[in-house]
Amino acid sequence: MGAGKSTVGRLLAGRLGVPFVDSDQELTARTGRTPREIFATDGEPVFRALERELIAELVTDASDRVLALGGGALEDSATRAVLRDAVVVHLDVSHEAVLARVGRDPGRPMLARPGLDRLHLDRLAAYRAAAQVDVTTDGRTPQQVVEAVLAALPDTAAGSSDQLVQ
Repeated sequence: MGAGKSTVGRLLAGRLGVPFVDSDQELTARTGRTPREIFATDGEPVFRALERELIAELVTDASDRVLALGGGALEDSATRAVLRDAVVVHLDVSHEAVLARVGRDPGRPMLARPGLDRLHLDRLAAYRAAAQVDVTTDGRTPQQVVEAVLAALPDTAAGSSDQLVQ
């Protein structure tokens, strides 16, 4: 959350010449409800199940794309397992930068949870465990982050059939 996944993902997809998909936007298009609405009406477990199914479908369909995942997607072990054959890019952002970027946006249900600093640390461990590429975003423009991602990608990822997941 607040790392720049959508902005950087779109720019990166453009540089690689592949489509960009945001999992939260795709889930909204398919269900007719935003993540916030799903959280409010059905709860986080239902949202995470829908998210897990969508990501599994998008990653296993063998289409080239850059896929931006929701902030909590990698906390799910089944989602991490599906991503083992994808190139996972972690956009590393400090807790302070997240709060400066997203503030207390009511459209982000996770911001309403207590202990955001602990949540950030817990997620950070999951992101780092899943990622092949780790790029710091603090103090960088989206274009600089894209350049850092491209420089850090395994040679086989840029221009191949591997999917990039952020």
